[in-house]
Amino acid sequence: MSDFTGLTVVPFCFFFVCFFQIMVLTDPEFESSILISSDEGASYQKYRLNFFVLSLLFHHTQEDWALAYSHDQKLYSSFDFGRKWQLVMHSQSHLISISHTIILFLSLLTTDCQYVTCRAQACSESSRTYPFSGYIETNSLVVQDEYVFVQVTTTGRASYYVSYQREPFVRIKIPKYSLPKDMHIVSTDQGQVFTAVQEWNQNDTYNLYISDTRGIYFTLALENVRTSRGLGGNSMIDLYEVAGIEGMLIANRKPFCSLHLQLQMSENPYLSGSISTKSSAPGVIVATGNIGSELSYNNVAMFISSDAGNNWRQIFEEEHNVWFLDKGGALVAVKQPTVPTRHLWISFDEGRQWTRHSFSALPLFVDGVLVEAGAENQIMTFFGHFSHRSEWQLIKIDYKSIFTRRCTEGDYQTWHLHNQGEPCIMGQKQIYMKRRPGNYCMVGWDNSRILSAEPCICRAHDFECDYGFDRRGDGNCLPAFWFNPSTLSRSCSQGQNYLNSTGYRKVVANNCTKGVKEMYTARKQQCLNRPPRGLVLTTHDDKLTANMGSNVTFLVRLEEGDSMRTNIQLDFGDGTAVSYSNLSWTQEGIRHVYRSAGIFRVTTLAENSLGFDTSSLHLHVTCPVEHIQLLAPYVVIKNKEVNLTAVVWPSHFRTLTYFWWLGNNTEPIITLDSSISHTFSTEGMVTVTVQVSSGDSILQNTRSIAIQEFFKSLLLSFSPNLDEANPDIPEWRQDVGRVIKKAVADIPEEQLLVAVFPGIPTAAELFLLPSRNQSDGRKRTEEDLEQISEILVNALNQISVEFELKPGSRVIVYITQLTLGNKTVVLHTVCSYSDDLVDICSVQLLIFDYISQKIPWINIYAEVNHEKEQEMISTVGQNDATPKITLNEFSTQKELMEKELEACAKRE
Repeated sequence: MSDFTGLTVVPFCFFFVCFFQIMVLTDPEFESSILISSDEGASYQKYRLNFFVLSLLFHHTQEDWALAYSHDQKLYSSFDFGRKWQLVMHSQSHLISISHTIILFLSLLTTDCQYVTCRAQACSESSRTYPFSGYIETNSLVVQDEYVFVQVTTTGRASYYVSYQREPFVRIKIPKYSLPKDMHIVSTDQGQVFTAVQEWNQNDTYNLYISDTRGIYFTLALENVRTSRGLGGNSMIDLYEVAGIEGMLIANRKPFCSLHLQLQMSENPYLSGSISTKSSAPGVIVATGNIGSELSYNNVAMFISSDAGNNWRQIFEEEHNVWFLDKGGALVAVKQPTVPTRHLWISFDEGRQWTRHSFSALPLFVDGVLVEAGAENQIMTFFGHFSHRSEWQLIKIDYKSIFTRRCTEGDYQTWHLHNQGEPCIMGQKQIYMKRRPGNYCMVGWDNSRILSAEPCICRAHDFECDYGFDRRGDGNCLPAFWFNPSTLSRSCSQGQNYLNSTGYRKVVANNCTKGVKEMYTARKQQCLNRPPRGLVLTTHDDKLTANMGSNVTFLVRLEEGDSMRTNIQLDFGDGTAVSYSNLSWTQEGIRHVYRSAGIFRVTTLAENSLGFDTSSLHLHVTCPVEHIQLLAPYVVIKNKEVNLTAVVWPSHFRTLTYFWWLGNNTEPIITLDSSISHTFSTEGMVTVTVQVSSGDSILQNTRSIAIQEFFKSLLLSFSPNLDEANPDIPEWRQDVGRVIKKAVADIPEEQLLVAVFPGIPTAAELFLLPSRNQSDGRKRTEEDLEQISEILVNALNQISVEFELKPGSRVIVYITQLTLGNKTVVLHTVCSYSDDLVDICSVQLLIFDYISQKIPWINIYAEVNHEKEQEMISTVGQNDATPKITLNEFSTQKELMEKELEACAKRE
């Protein structure tokens, strides 16, 4: 870096070369910059970044296109090889891939994850595409070759989707009752997908499935593949892809007496692991294993196969690391690093004979071996330690001297790939070139080429069962019990053709020709017009709930029928409906927005000239409950039915669940209605709580109710200065009620209950309750209550009940007065309530002018801002009749003002 013109020497951490351009990322601990050279490193230009790069991803064809993922989980794009960067995603995101002109990334929302795509040079929020309306499973996305896989879980069941060549996602079709608990993509080679699926009834095994070209339809390939525990405790499928032979996999199945192999690759790149193959040595497999009824990790030995797993030989009685030398022309073996050694073993005949060589004067714990590749480099580097306390030791060995000469044409032989003597593998005969075992000549170059590949005549075993078909005991593929082979594609219309499966399909990578190919290949048949059958209506995310005001996408699917000649009608259940001339118009889904909450019956009708079919669902449309109020009286008569009502905002209609907790009941009353009736049979204070469940949230409101055999109450009003300080919230009303109780002198506080009503002008009701000590009998108690009531009324009439709101502002408490038009009515009200089926209110009214209209007593409660809160509800009498009203004396406004001025003068 010191030779770079005009640049300060800085440490760097990443180095990228793309054709003639070089990009160097500086170490973020020193600065965040990019150094770019366009002349193969002769000179560099520095570009400072306003973010720290965590990882970079380049386009596979557009050399100047790159994406950067920052340490703070943001996504940036550049289209000039890193000279300028623009922010793609503000929120937390995770870069996945860039291909063609599409950026694919995940948007991380706390624990949820959204799948997002956009055009590389236009990735604004408005241009982004969200293929899934909901979330995908975090860490479920796999991008491999031409395929993209994701997992979506709804109602506890996993569904898997695939995008082939970045086309729209399609749900993967696995045999219907596999019900996968887990899925792993094993391979996407050979133009198809190989996957391991753990089905609902499997715990320590997986089934292997193979797909069609698009990765949509999967059929069973191999059952009950074992799993084992990795070093981190995670479950690993015992499956290994053999290098050098396309499409060959080794798997451990359920226990039975045979050779069992350990199929884990080493996490240390300098150790060979429990199994090893090399593309330049086709057919040679070296593995750790045991012979017995099941796989064991004790008393293991080393085994080798020279013919791609058809036959196996034991080569060591202890576990060794084995490496391929000279492009697979030789094998070198060293004991596991748990045992120190001075020796290595070399074989030139694929493990049949081994010669021992010393590589160290002292026994060495071999931690790894680096075999340097190249036609001219025959260097092998050992590194390890003599003891657990010693420093690392490096021993470099040039093994060129063990070869006597370079291999010539006569040192090679042909090798025919076969399966237990069957030469046709995947529809062709393959012949490889291999060095003759035992020749001590140096290969020096990759001799693993296929000498010839001749296609075979197609036979039955070249075909697998098609989707929906099972292979029976006689080898034939017949429809599974859940599959209807007569089902036509919904895109099949009269006059068109479709491919009718024979129950078989040729394996994608199979190259056989002729033979039974025509007999087993799907046949073209003409589409017939049929009445619609199997009409299915779902929502896009399979949910039956939606938020009011949001887009709901309905999907209509027809199992049988002419989709191009079938009319589709969809009634949303809210008074609106749509109609389509054929099913093709509904492929992207039908969107609708509900403007009100409720339960809507959504119905679809498919109809053509031969018949019709219907399907429906009930959609629950909700909006978040922001507030709940419990409407309940403050005092009720014992053994008298009382109504309790919950008012929610915004209002809902039968889309909520209400839980009513009454007193000390251990179980709630659960209703869909917002009101219940209840009778309290015991005197005292009772707490009533109502909870409302809406989606995943629960709100509640609580009230205390006094239960009495009888009581009296007075309606109160206040001087106007109280209204100026009224914020109209429950806490303020509770505090004012408490102050009023203290302002009423000489009356036990336990016999008073004050309820301040919501709204302005401020009003309240004062309840007089019987003494808790009723040893004198009810008649005497009623008389005492009557006497207290008279005392209190006199005090209120004399304007002697008042309280201080704040320094210099005192509030006077009156008997309620109303203004009707231009007439003033003062209500001196005393209400008596008891269980004798009669509620009596004495109302003293002084009217200056004749009032011809009635004064409906119930409106005194209802008109106090009835839309606000539940606290307007007053006492509950014993019948629904209008209380009796007695007209008596009235006072003028002038007289009331004079009384108030006199009271103020006395206080001064």
